[in-house]
Amino acid sequence: MAQFFAGTSGWAYPSWKPDFYPEKLPQKNFLKYYATQLNTVEVNFSFRQLLKETTVQKWIEESPENFRFGIKAHQVITHIKRLKDCDEFVKRFLGTIEDLAHARKMGPVLFQLPPNMKADIEVLGSFLAILPRGVHTAFEFRHESWLTDATFDTLRNHNIALCVAETEDRNTPDVVTADFTYYRFRKPTYTPEEREAMVGRIQGHLAAGRDTYAYFKHEETPQGALYAVEVLRASTAAATS
Repeated sequence: MAQFFAGTSGWAYPSWKPDFYPEKLPQKNFLKYYATQLNTVEVNFSFRQLLKETTVQKWIEESPENFRFGIKAHQVITHIKRLKDCDEFVKRFLGTIEDLAHARKMGPVLFQLPPNMKADIEVLGSFLAILPRGVHTAFEFRHESWLTDATFDTLRNHNIALCVAETEDRNTPDVVTADFTYYRFRKPTYTPEEREAMVGRIQGHLAAGRDTYAYFKHEETPQGALYAVEVLRASTAAATS
């Protein structure tokens, strides 16, 4: 049965007290509590530094069996080398998250391309060819030139999800390119009607057998975490009704 995973892009935010985290909860226990409310988190600091084995082991110990860690790919791959000549660094990066995979707590790896990187299907295809087939992968394109059938077909050929990103400035087309789906809901606020529509989309994917991951905006306020809890509960209720 397909599963729905909802969360935010990070969890270490004291400003989420008291609306999400209990007022007296120590920060060292944030992940444990977060994992009682949500079932995935998108790790963003892996964009700037390689994860340490001790950090990964701590995450594994502090999260339940059904929890998933989505990992943002390192900037060396996406922003410095821009998908070119990075075979060795990709292996090094994936090596740092192997323990999550072994613990069955690995969510998708998100490759977020820079806004000024224009479409180059040949470069994309060559890069995708070096990725291990067993790793669930999503791509977020932030230059409009990528949002074409040629890109979508290239992703489909490798079973890689198009990251459907919603921001105040742009919306990615909701196109399915893999056997799972990946959403980034980045607007500061969503109306009740918009959140209800999210649940409807998610139910459609689950009915089609596609695991679905959704990550809400994080940072200063707990609003994204509260949205994620609401949508997760509504989706779970809809699936069991």
